[in-house]
Amino acid sequence: MRTRYASDLTDSQWQLIKPLFHWQRQRKYDLRRDILDALFYLAKTGCQWRMLPREFAPWTTVYYYFRTWKQCGLIECLHDRLRRATRAKAGHQVSPAAAIIDTQSVKTSRQGGLRGFDGGKLVNGRKRHILVDTLGLLLAVIVHRADLHESQQAPFVLKRVAAKMTRLKIVFADKGYQGTPAGLVWRYFGWMWHVVEREAGQRGFVVLKKRWIVERTFSWFESYRRLSKDYEYATESSETMIQLAMSRLMINRLA
Repeated sequence: MRTRYASDLTDSQWQLIKPLFHWQRQRKYDLRRDILDALFYLAKTGCQWRMLPREFAPWTTVYYYFRTWKQCGLIECLHDRLRRATRAKAGHQVSPAAAIIDTQSVKTSRQGGLRGFDGGKLVNGRKRHILVDTLGLLLAVIVHRADLHESQQAPFVLKRVAAKMTRLKIVFADKGYQGTPAGLVWRYFGWMWHVVEREAGQRGFVVLKKRWIVERTFSWFESYRRLSKDYEYATESSETMIQLAMSRLMINRLA
């Protein structure tokens, strides 16, 4: 029997998500649990693929299924189902009526890949562009170069949820999104676009209405060392790592 880690799924947590993996045929390793445990361990500890403990499947096997599940959308599907279940448990409808958008600039590792320099945050790397609901749960994520302005990239983030969020009515943003035309958002998505600003005379740190929610989500990322820096070569892998981290957080809430 292998060593159990704090990031591993408990029996009750596994039963919660097991139905999503019913189509996986049995192989040498229990793909329905062991591979997921390895991925959650990697996201939590931030270790290299080759440094995964020997108790798990070989790192090449784990990486193969990470890439396969990413490409077929299985990890995103798992994340979206968990979000709906978490909202329902909290007494909310599964589709939110309001959302908050923001970015986080992070450095990339020296391995290369897509990157740019954010002159405002003085970060050479990428931006995590996320849309969350009023519980702070992830609705959409796009990772792009840090030199791309958020107001220009916001429509691409919104587009990812346009067909999914049937009840969405309003999106809150900070003053960095003043360049995103509210009329464009209304015309193409039918949503109100509200930029939250400080009141006149306010100085220093101020908790802004709705804005603190997305900042809290970014703080949740800090609990997963794989997200302390962008270690992924492909931005699609970066997005999937964020979905894995959020999935683990929601599993803890549900079981």
